[in-house]
Amino acid sequence: MTPSQPPETQNEEFWREYLTKGSPAEIAGRRILMHIPKGPRCRLCAAPFAGIGAPVMRAIGKRQSDKNPHMCQSCFTFLARHHGGAEIELTLLFADIRGSTTIAEGLPSGEFRAILDRFYTVSTQVVFDHDGGVDKFVGDEVVAFFFPMIAGERHAARGVDAARALLLATGHADPGGPWVPVGAGVHTGMAWMGAVGEGSQTQLTAVGDAVNTTARLASVAGAGEILVTVDAARAAGLEPDLPRRSLELKGKQEVTEVVTLKVGEGVGAAA
Repeated sequence: MTPSQPPETQNEEFWREYLTKGSPAEIAGRRILMHIPKGPRCRLCAAPFAGIGAPVMRAIGKRQSDKNPHMCQSCFTFLARHHGGAEIELTLLFADIRGSTTIAEGLPSGEFRAILDRFYTVSTQVVFDHDGGVDKFVGDEVVAFFFPMIAGERHAARGVDAARALLLATGHADPGGPWVPVGAGVHTGMAWMGAVGEGSQTQLTAVGDAVNTTARLASVAGAGEILVTVDAARAAGLEPDLPRRSLELKGKQEVTEVVTLKVGEGVGAAA
């Protein structure tokens, strides 16, 4: 960057450098923090807000933010100070509970909420374990991203591995079947990523066609099924002879080529 560059260009270059390279110290620190009991945690750096580690986190400036409870004060301050972002290549994972409307209809609201809470907790841990970040939870769906700063150059492989791990963690390989049916979509592509929102709504997120594609994939994946675009499959180094399908996704003018991974014998259902 040079002083002659306009502020928006400097900001974009700052974010591209940050998201694609980061620092070894940040990555090592995150891996240490995610092993300190216990959640809830900062969705970015994995600092725990409860348990034995909480007092230490508060002492080093990583207490739970009073402006955004999903982030620590340190991460929230960083995002608010460096508002903006850049277009980078990353991998996205969307996973949602299949048939959630039917499940909710057959359970007391408290029991259904307990299932959602368990799904949120398991999903967060799986994403952190695979060097990803949680973007958001939308109803019965988790949205996660895997980008070079944290996941390294093999972010596609980390995203696919996380999807598999999530289906295993929800019981899709268990003899009695899953405790909640989940389907997932994984895609690797270019997306704008950065800090959006104002005040307490400031958050790190990704937007663009790659995000929309991944969301559509998850919406049509069956229980125990992971739909991976051929771009993500190639980047992740998946076997070339995996089953392939051509999907006409809602809102997409061109067909989307995917490979299918299955865990257990789940059968999809509309949400």
